[in-house]
Amino acid sequence: MGTEARAGRRQLLVFTSVVLSSLALGRGAVYTSEPDVRVPEDKPAKLSCSYSGFSNPRVEWKFAHGDITSLVCYKNKITVPPSKPTVHIPSSATIGSRAVLTCSEKDGSPPSEYYWFKDGVRMPLEPKGNRAFSNSSYSLNEKTGELVFDPVSAWDTGEYTCEARNGYGMPVRSEAVRMEAAELNVGGIVAAVLVTLILLGFLILGIWFAYRRGYFDRTKKGTSSKKVIYSQPAARSEGEFRQTSSFLV
Repeated sequence: MGTEARAGRRQLLVFTSVVLSSLALGRGAVYTSEPDVRVPEDKPAKLSCSYSGFSNPRVEWKFAHGDITSLVCYKNKITVPPSKPTVHIPSSATIGSRAVLTCSEKDGSPPSEYYWFKDGVRMPLEPKGNRAFSNSSYSLNEKTGELVFDPVSAWDTGEYTCEARNGYGMPVRSEAVRMEAAELNVGGIVAAVLVTLILLGFLILGIWFAYRRGYFDRTKKGTSSKKVIYSQPAARSEGEFRQTSSFLV
C-alpha cells in the first residue's frame, strides 16, 4: 500500500508540475492600477486595464452582477445586442435549381452569428448527418448568414426563419417566410411557345395578304409626283435657230 501511495503522490506531483510549467510558459498577465473605483451616480467613470505577455490579445470588458455576467466592451467598441435580422427568401424555387437565402443585421457588436430554422426546427450545419434533414442538400454559413440549396428538392418547401446571436442580449429572430419548391412548368412553357408561333403566323399571313392586294405597289406609285415630257427636235437647216423642244414640269 505504501508503495502504491507513493506512486500516486509522484504522479500527482508530476501532473501538477506540468500544469504549472504550462501556465508559466504563457507568461500572460492582466492588471489594473485602480482595482477599486468609486464614482458618484450620473458621473463618468474611467476604468483602466493593462496586460502583458500576449502576442495577439482580444480585450473584452464584462460586467458581473451576482451569477450574471454581461459583455460590455468588445474590440474597443461598446457592445450592442443584435437587431431584428433582414432576410431575403424566394417565395418559390424550381426543383433541381439553386436557391440562395440570406440573413443579416448591422447593429450587433460583436458581430452576430446566424442560425436558420425550418418550420420552427433549427437546421444543422451538416444536413446528411441529421435524419430530419437528410433529404435536403444545402450549405449553411453561420458567419455570413447565407443558406444555399443546391439543388432544391421537394422536401425544401416550408417556412424559414433566421436568428441572430452575438452573446449579448437576447437572440432575435426574423419573420417567417414560406418558400415553395415546385416542378418546372413544362406545360406552361409549351403553351407560351405555341401562342408565340400562332401570333407570328398571323403576322406573316397579314403581310402576304397585303402584297397580294397590291397595297405595297400602290404605296410605291404614290411617291412619284412629278412628270417630264420631252419631244425630239425636228430637222432644221444650217444657220436656222429656233426653239424646237419644250419641257413641261
